[in-house]
Amino acid sequence: MTTVRLTVAQALVRFLAAQHTQRDGRRHRLIDACWGIFGHGNVAGLGQALVESGQGPDAPLPFHQGRNEQAMVHAAVGFARQHNRLSAQAVTTSIGPGATNLTTGAALATVNRLPVLLLPGDIFANRVPDPVLQQLEVPYAGDISVNDALRPVSRYFDRVLRPEALIPAALQAMRVLTDPAETGAVTLALPQDVQTEAYDWPEEFFAERVWRVARPVPEPEALAEAAAAVRAARRPLLIAGGGVHHSEAEEALRAFADMTGIPVASTQAGKGSLRYDHPCDVGGIGHTGTTVADDLACAADLVIGVGTRYTDFTTASGTLFAPATRFLNLNIAAFDGHKLGALPLVADARTGLQALAAALRGHRVSPDYEAEYGRGKQAWERVVAEAFAPHPPDGKARPSQTQVLGALDSVVGDEDVVINAAGSMPGDLHKLWRARSPRQYHVEYGYSCMGYEIPAAIGVRLAAPDRPVWALVGDGTYVMLPTEIVTAVQEGININVVLVQNHGYASIGGLSELTGGERFGTAYRFRDAEGGYTGEALPLDLAANAASLGMEVYRAATCDQLREALAAARASERPSCVYVETDPDPDVPAPGPEAWWDVAVAETSQRPAARRAREEYERQRARQRRHL
Repeated sequence: MTTVRLTVAQALVRFLAAQHTQRDGRRHRLIDACWGIFGHGNVAGLGQALVESGQGPDAPLPFHQGRNEQAMVHAAVGFARQHNRLSAQAVTTSIGPGATNLTTGAALATVNRLPVLLLPGDIFANRVPDPVLQQLEVPYAGDISVNDALRPVSRYFDRVLRPEALIPAALQAMRVLTDPAETGAVTLALPQDVQTEAYDWPEEFFAERVWRVARPVPEPEALAEAAAAVRAARRPLLIAGGGVHHSEAEEALRAFADMTGIPVASTQAGKGSLRYDHPCDVGGIGHTGTTVADDLACAADLVIGVGTRYTDFTTASGTLFAPATRFLNLNIAAFDGHKLGALPLVADARTGLQALAAALRGHRVSPDYEAEYGRGKQAWERVVAEAFAPHPPDGKARPSQTQVLGALDSVVGDEDVVINAAGSMPGDLHKLWRARSPRQYHVEYGYSCMGYEIPAAIGVRLAAPDRPVWALVGDGTYVMLPTEIVTAVQEGININVVLVQNHGYASIGGLSELTGGERFGTAYRFRDAEGGYTGEALPLDLAANAASLGMEVYRAATCDQLREALAAARASERPSCVYVETDPDPDVPAPGPEAWWDVAVAETSQRPAARRAREEYERQRARQRRHL
């Protein structure tokens, strides 16, 4: 057997450079690059290995310098999502706070079923320098480190305690990263002494390896039962989830809708599966859904879920669908296929839709049903137009948040990508955004993680360098994690940040008011005489902050100025920020929720606001049901 002597870290870099995915005959590099921040736990291991491998244009594993460990994972996740999970990135950190900072990003990746490879340093495997700097000592177990916090948020976890253990660990890591039903965060914890140890590696370990991403087809009996259920339905509704995008099944979905006339609603992850102006597209569904989609859901006799997990926002916490509604779930993961007592059709979204369409050839919903949801779609489009339009129409007033979206809608093209994750904006986007292409709408709502947007925009831009990318952030999100702006400036990654100033956590402030919390602790204001945060707004100049980090900044005070600023940012060749302060009390408010969301309210309270909120909560909760 031919061998080559390398350190564990050098071997890992060489191994990762030789891994590829393949689907539909197209090959992709599996691990495109490695993000990193170096400390004592990885600088002499992976740091040295990356230097040794070379970092020129043809580097076996290109390196990106990050500023925050959580943000590096977000950037890698944005990259993987844009690549439909066929290509991913690695993230390396030191042991200690660098490693624990990965936990939030890992949870986001795993919740959203998006691949990312985490390579944190770890304590010494030989236990001689013990305890080492930043080591968490656990009196009852000697084999635990802070990296064990990553176990519950990883789809695969291993600690490489000996050099030869890297071989099975690395192969298992690649298996999970490329499994469309199992993928998420994968963690290989690397003790800092083991990283630097040499070993005679078999050359076969470094041979080019192709991981084929399968497209499982439906089982024939289940397919026949599914087709019969669709044919029997009079008011079917299809819900498109993120699996439609991951499978690149948008064209198959369009063909299915064209043939059957079945209306298509979308989750946050599935929005854009159909173009917004397709006759069958009825928009977002659930708590942040459109009137037409939620009305159809309430009256549907069959719901066809394609690639969706049915979160509480989608089901309106179990209140959206009628008790007699039946479910047919097309999903590559059997776990999701069986939800809501559904008939499971376990298959890839594209092959499943194509097979179901073939089994339904000649079937179409009634003209009356098409006319009904067509009228609902037209009515909702009038709501969107009203929400997007300046008020007054001369464009001289301060814009509302929905008018910010309207201004952006007027500037973007089909190729633009719009990114958001938290606050009130995901709800407005889900209801109102006119998605023009499959990957234009990029709202991370599985984990709804504040701080995701800016680093994710960097990842998307790295994956799609020719597509303009917009990170939409409120002031609360911006203050939490603006650091990767420095990375965008350093690397010349041309992203656009739309920074909306509304002086606090506006979304949670509204929710607090509805649930008896009276907006406590949600405003960015000075304290008042009684100790609450109701004084003057904090004198923050976030536009100046963005400029200080190297961005080109455009300030906009009116709707007209906003459109001009957005157009200028889109045309700029530098990372840009459009800063706008929104109207807190607009003439035309954002459309309210069409369906309920279960946020538990205090069962007993001395305060009238909480008592009123509890009465409404009990009224809504009485409508909840379990679909078995």
